[in-house]
Amino acid sequence: MDMDVDMVEQMTKKATILFPPALYKELQAEARRQGRSVGELVREAATARYGSGGVRERLDAVERLVRLADDVPDDPAQMEEEIIRGALER
Repeated sequence: MDMDVDMVEQMTKKATILFPPALYKELQAEARRQGRSVGELVREAATARYGSGGVRERLDAVERLVRLADDVPDDPAQMEEEIIRGALER
C-alpha cells in the first residue's frame, strides 16, 4: 500500500505502540525488504484485521468465496480432467 497525499491528509489520529524488541526488529527488517516504513506495515495490518467494512463486509467476502467453491467438482478425476482440458485449450 503506497502512501499518497490524500491518505496522509486523512490521517489525523496518532497512537504510540510499544513492541517487544525482537518483534520490532522483525518489523523493521520486513519494512526494509518492502521499502516501506514500520508505520505503514502496522497500519496495513490494523486495517486488514479491524479496518473498514466491519463484520458484514467480511461475511459477504466469505460468502463470495464459498460460491466460488460451488463450481469445483467433488470428484477428483473430474477435477483433473477439467484441469487438463483447460491447459490444452491454451
